[in-house]
Amino acid sequence: MASASIDDLVIIEFRDPLSTQPEVSQKEIFISTSEVHCWNLPLILSCPIVKVQANRNRLIEESSYFRGLLGGSFRESCLDCISVDWNLETITNVLKFMYGCQLDLTSKNFVKLLEGALFFGVESLLLECKSWFSETTSSRGLRSLQITVDDIVEIWNFGLENAVGFTAEICTDYLAKNFMWAMYCSSFSDVPYDLLSSCVEHPHLTVDSERHLCEALLVWLASNAESFKHPDNTEMDYINILRKVQLSLLPLWFAAGKRRDCYFSKLADESCNGILNLVNDPSTTLRCILRHGGFQNLRIRLTEFMERVDLSDCPQITTAFLQLALCSYSTEPLLPERVEQSLIEHQNLVGDKYPISRCLVQSFSFEAVHVLDISKWSGVHFEAAIELFCKLFPSLRTLKASYCLNFRMTTLYYLVQKFSLVDEVDLTVDVSPAIPMQVSTISTNIESYRDLSGSSYKMIRDELSLSSITKLTLKGRSDINDMDLERISSVFASLSHLNIKGCTSVTDVGISKLICKCMELHSLVVSDTRFGRNSILSLCSSFPSEGFPVVHCEQKNSTSFAFRLQKLNIGGCKSVDETSLLLLLSHTFRLKSLCMRGTVLADDALCNFFGSSLERVDVSDTMVSETSLIHIIRRNPGLRLFKARGCRNLCHGGSRQEEGKLTSEVLSYHGCSPGEDMYFELGRKCMLEEAAFGWGFSPFSLKHLGPAIKSLRAIAVGLGASFGHYELTLLHETCPMLESVVLHFQVISDVIVKSIVESLKHLKVLGLCYCLGDLSSLSFYFSMPSLRKLRLERVTPWMKNADLVILTQSCPNLIELSLSGCKHLNSESQRIISNGWPGLISIHLEECGEVTMNGASSLFDCKAIEDLSLRHNGCGIQRSFVVDAASKLPMLRKLSLDLCDANEGGFDSPSCADRFSLSIIKIARCKQWRCPFNLQKLDDCRRPLHKETIILEWNSKELRTTVVKERV
Repeated sequence: MASASIDDLVIIEFRDPLSTQPEVSQKEIFISTSEVHCWNLPLILSCPIVKVQANRNRLIEESSYFRGLLGGSFRESCLDCISVDWNLETITNVLKFMYGCQLDLTSKNFVKLLEGALFFGVESLLLECKSWFSETTSSRGLRSLQITVDDIVEIWNFGLENAVGFTAEICTDYLAKNFMWAMYCSSFSDVPYDLLSSCVEHPHLTVDSERHLCEALLVWLASNAESFKHPDNTEMDYINILRKVQLSLLPLWFAAGKRRDCYFSKLADESCNGILNLVNDPSTTLRCILRHGGFQNLRIRLTEFMERVDLSDCPQITTAFLQLALCSYSTEPLLPERVEQSLIEHQNLVGDKYPISRCLVQSFSFEAVHVLDISKWSGVHFEAAIELFCKLFPSLRTLKASYCLNFRMTTLYYLVQKFSLVDEVDLTVDVSPAIPMQVSTISTNIESYRDLSGSSYKMIRDELSLSSITKLTLKGRSDINDMDLERISSVFASLSHLNIKGCTSVTDVGISKLICKCMELHSLVVSDTRFGRNSILSLCSSFPSEGFPVVHCEQKNSTSFAFRLQKLNIGGCKSVDETSLLLLLSHTFRLKSLCMRGTVLADDALCNFFGSSLERVDVSDTMVSETSLIHIIRRNPGLRLFKARGCRNLCHGGSRQEEGKLTSEVLSYHGCSPGEDMYFELGRKCMLEEAAFGWGFSPFSLKHLGPAIKSLRAIAVGLGASFGHYELTLLHETCPMLESVVLHFQVISDVIVKSIVESLKHLKVLGLCYCLGDLSSLSFYFSMPSLRKLRLERVTPWMKNADLVILTQSCPNLIELSLSGCKHLNSESQRIISNGWPGLISIHLEECGEVTMNGASSLFDCKAIEDLSLRHNGCGIQRSFVVDAASKLPMLRKLSLDLCDANEGGFDSPSCADRFSLSIIKIARCKQWRCPFNLQKLDDCRRPLHKETIILEWNSKELRTTVVKERV
C-alpha cells in the first residue's frame, strides 16, 4: 500500500470529557493509525489527551461523522488538526475497527461500542455489533448465559432511547428463551415493564410451568409496587400481564395459596374455581371452555428451547384435557367437530381402550425436553399419556410420576418400550405407617381389585427387553413383591440407583437376589424394609470378574458389591443384627452417604468402617458412642450432614469401653482415646449444612462446633440435648444461614423465639415440640413471610382464636401447620385457619379444644390439602366425613382421625372409585381408662387411652386393612 501524502493526513485530538484520572506524568500521547496493530492500549488510555494521525480519506470512507466534518463545508474540513471529545477507550476501539483490527466485543463494552458506532456513523461497526449480539444470544448451553440480566436491561434501554431497531427484538427473544434463569437473578426486578410484557407474549417464552411464570411475575410486581402508585398507571397494568398466565394449568395448592395475594387474589379465585370444575365434571367443563373460545387457556406451553416440563400437582389434568392441551401442536388443523368427537370418546371409555386423538397422529416434537414431571396426577390413563408423550418428547430422559397410585408396574414396562432413552424414573408413593418390623400387627385383610390390564399387558410382559434405566425410585410402593424385584433386576440390569424405601411386601431374600443381578448398583436405599442378613451376604460377596472392570485398590474387600456402593440407607431395618452390620461396614469403603437410623448399630461395627469419602451420615437412635463417631469424623472431613439424635450412649461416651465391648487396643488402633470431644472434632474438621443432635449435646458442644456450623441450613435438637438460653438467642450469629430450626424438649422463652424469627431471614421451617418455658402470644407478633412450615406441639396451651388470627398475619405463606395441646380453640378456629392459610397442604390438629365439636367442614375451604390429621378435637365429625373429604379435597392422600371425635360412633369407608387421591386412612380407637386413686368422682377421672389403630391403604392392586396396637 502506497504511503499517504501529507495532504491526506489529519491529526485528531481526543479528550475524554468525563475523565476523572488523577494527575499523570505524561499529559498527552501521539500515535498513528499506520501502527494501529501495535498500539499499547493501557499506555494510551492512561493519558488525558490522545493525538492520532489518521488517513483523511479512510475516515471519510468509514464514518459519516468524519465524512461531514472533513469533507463538508464546515470550518474544520480544511484543518490539519481537529478536536473530538469522547470516551477514549470507546473511540480508540472504534478507530482500530475502522482500520481493520479485529474487535473484542463483550457484554460489558457492547453498549459503548454501539453508541460509538451510532455517533460516528460507522455502518460496518453497527453490522458487527448486531451480528455479535444475535450470535451470542442465539447460542445454547452455558455460553448463552454470558450476558447478564443487567446487561440486557442496559441494552434494551439504550436501544429504546436511541431508536436502535434490532436490540428490542433480540433482548426480548433472549430473555424469553432464558426466562427460568433470569427469574432467579437478583436483578430480575429491574427488567422494564415493556420488556417483561414482551417476553411473556413471546412465542419462545420458556418456563418449566405456569407456576414458575406466575411466581416470577408476582415477585416482579412486588419489587416494583411503587411504580403502580403513580397517576399514569392503573390496576390494569399488572392485571393485564398476570392474565397471560394460563390459570387452568396452575397447581391447585399454588392457586389456593395466592387467594390472599394483593395482586393475584381475583385471578387465584378464578383459577381455583376453574380447576375444581374440571376435577368435578371434566367433560362438561372442557366443552364449556371450548365453546367460549377458551382453547388457549388449556394449551400447555411448549417451545423448542424447553428442557423441563413440570405439570405436577394438577388434579385437573385428565387424559381428555391432556390431549386437547397438546392438539394445538398438531400439523393438522384443529376442527371443532373433531374436538367434540374426542370428548365423547373419552366419556365412554371401557377398560384400557383409550383412544388417541386423531389430531395428534401428526404433531411436532420437542427434542430438547429431557425432564417431565407429572406427579400427583389422579385422573389420567397413563398408558394413553405415554402414547402422547412419546410423540412429543422423543428425547425424554427423566420421568417423575410420584404419588400416582394408578401408575402400575405394567405401566413402567410400557414406558420402557416407548422411551428407549429414559434413564431415571421416580414412582414414589406415601410410605405405609404399618411397617411390619416397627409395629405390632393384630390383623390384616386384603381385597384385590379387578384386573383391568388386559391381554395387551401380557404381551408387554412377554416381550420386554433390557432397559437403559439407571435410576429407579419405588419408595413406599407396597404393590411390588419379590417377583416384581426379580423382573426389575432382569429388565433394569443397568441400575445404579435403586430406592425401595418402605416397600413392605418385598423380603430379604428378594432384595438379596436383586443385588446379585444388578451389578452396577452404587446407590441403595432400602430403609424400612425387611433388608437383612441375606441381603448383606449378597453385598459382601465377590462379583464375577468376567466382563467386569477390575477395581485397583489395596483394600482386601475391593471385589465385593458393597465396596462399590456410594450411598447406603438401611434406616429402620430391624432385621439386621450386629454381626451382619459389622460385616457390612467392613466391606464398604467408597460410601458418600450412610444412613443407619434406628438399627442395632454399635461402636464395634462403626469402627470397622474405613472409608474417607463420607458427606452424609445418619446414626440417629443407635447405640454408638463418641469414640466411634470421632473415628468417622477424623477420617471424613468432607461431612456436610451429621445426624446423631437419640443416641443415648453419647451422654456417657465411654460406656462401651467400660463394659469391655471395645478394648483399649482397638481404640488406639483407630486413633481415638477416652475423653475426647466429638463436637470439637466436628468443629475442627467439617463444614456442616444439616445437623441433628440429642443426648450429650450442651452449650459447650455448640461452642466447640464453631466454624463447622457457620453454613448450617437445618438443625434439629432432640431429647437429651441442652441448648442453653444464651446460645439460642445468639443462634442467628452462630448459624446465620439457617432455613430450618426444630427443637424438641428444650427450654424456650419469648426472647428466644423472637430472636429466631426476627433474625433468621431465610427461616422456612420452625418446629417447637414439647418444649418447656414461659412462652406467650408475644412470640408470634413478628413478621415471618418466608416461613412455610410451622409445628407448635404442646408449647402453646394458652392459644385462643385471637392468637391464631395474629399467627395468620405474621406468617401468611404457610403450607404446613401442626398444632397440638391448644385447648382453648373452638369451631371458629377452622374458619380462621382456612381463611388465613387457604393454600395449606398439611394440617395436623390434636387435642385442640373443641375445634371439631361442630364438624370439620370449614377445613374443606383449604382445597389443596394433601395430609389431614384431626384427633381428639371434639366429638362432632360426621359419619360421612371421609367420603366428603375425598370428594371435596382432590389432592387429599393421607387422612388421620380418631373414633372419639365421631358423633355417630364411626366413619363410612369410601369405595375404591370414591376415594379419589386417598391412599392412607388411619383411624385410632381408644378405650376408657379410669384413675384408681379417685374413687369418689369416677366419671370425672375417666379419660381415653389408646387401644389400637385401623389403617386402610390403597395401592395399584389392592385395599389392605391393618389393625396395629401402636398409635401411628
